[in-house]
Amino acid sequence: MEMESEMERGAQSKQNLISENNGLGCCGWILVIISAFFSILIFPITIFISIKIVKEYERAVIFRLGRITARKAKGPGIFFIIPCTDSFVKVDLRTISFDIPPQEILTKDSVTVSVDGVVYFRVNDPIAAVANVSNADYSTRLLAQTTLRNVLGTKNLSEVLSDREGISQSMQMNLDEATGSWGIKVERVEIKDVKLPQQLQRAMATEAEAAREARAKVIAAEGEMNASRALKEASLVIAESPSALQLRYLQTLSTIAAEKNSTIIFPLPMDIISHFMKE
Repeated sequence: MEMESEMERGAQSKQNLISENNGLGCCGWILVIISAFFSILIFPITIFISIKIVKEYERAVIFRLGRITARKAKGPGIFFIIPCTDSFVKVDLRTISFDIPPQEILTKDSVTVSVDGVVYFRVNDPIAAVANVSNADYSTRLLAQTTLRNVLGTKNLSEVLSDREGISQSMQMNLDEATGSWGIKVERVEIKDVKLPQQLQRAMATEAEAAREARAKVIAAEGEMNASRALKEASLVIAESPSALQLRYLQTLSTIAAEKNSTIIFPLPMDIISHFMKE
C-alpha cells in the first residue's frame, strides 16, 4: 500500500510539473513561431538539425524553452525538434548494475563486519529521472550504500550470516520506495560477501570444533551403552544353553583360521583349570 501511494504521488507530481511547464506564455510562443518560421525558410539546412534518432533502448525528454513539452518521452525512432528553442536529453532504459563498495558496519550485537553487494536497477519513467533528480545513477549508488548500513545495523551477526535473502528483499523494498519519485525501478539487490575479523573467525572456528567434539563424545558414549546392553542380552541367552557357548567357540576358531594365522590361541574354560589346580 505504501509503494502504491508513493507511485501515485510520483505520477501526480509529474502531471503537475508537466501542466505547469506547458504554459510557455506569450513571449515563449512568439519565440517558438519565429524559430519555426526560420526553420521552414532554410529547410534544407535545418532538416539535419531538426531530425533526431533514438535507439530502441533509449528515450528522449524534450525541453522547449526550458520546459518539458509532453507527458511521454519520445522514441524509439525518429522525432523532430525546433532549432534554437528545443533541446533534449537521452535516457537509457536498460538495466544497470553496480557494486556496493565494502561497508564497515556495526551490527546490533556490536560486531564489526565488512559487507558488499550488487544492485540492479533501470529507469521506468524518463521524465521523472530527468526532472526530479540531477543524476539518478549517482544518487541511487549513494542511497544503496546508506540503505545497506541502515538495514544491517538492525540485524544480529547470526541473522546477517544466515538470512541474506531476507536482507536483500528488505533493501530492495527500501530502495524501490525511495527512488520511486526519481523514476527508478530497483529490480534486484544481492549481498555478495560478509567478511568477519580474523580474531572473530578463529573464535567461531574454535567454538564449532568444540561443539563437534562434544557431539562425537556423546555419540561414542551412546554406542558403548548400546553395545553393553547387547552383550548383556547375549550372555543371558548363552547362559541358558551351554551348547550355545560351544558353538560360539567353534565359530570363533573358524573365523581365526580363515585369516591364515600362524598362531592360534585356544581358550579353556575356567572350571577345568580350577579342577586341575585343586589336584
